[in-house]
Amino acid sequence: MYEIIKRPIITEKSAILSEDHKTYVFEVDRKATKDQVKQAVEKAFDVKVLSVKTMVSRGRWLKKYAKFGPPKYYKKAMVRLKDGQTISIFEGA
Repeated sequence: MYEIIKRPIITEKSAILSEDHKTYVFEVDRKATKDQVKQAVEKAFDVKVLSVKTMVSRGRWLKKYAKFGPPKYYKKAMVRLKDGQTISIFEGA
């Protein structure tokens, strides 16, 4: 279960989503389904998930020396929680 969630994505937009809509953003494994993400978040943070939205994002082209590298694709999951529940790793950001 813990291999599905890679890291939290903490940006200005995700901070606003977490305060207003109880929605948290994570980078997840590209092969993970919405049900697997839901189960992993519920098990890891002991919360109740209402909905999960996923999207595959394209990274930036990387320039090293005189060569360009291909972009890294990653999958984001926007997880909405029940009212009154929070995830503590986002609170200090």
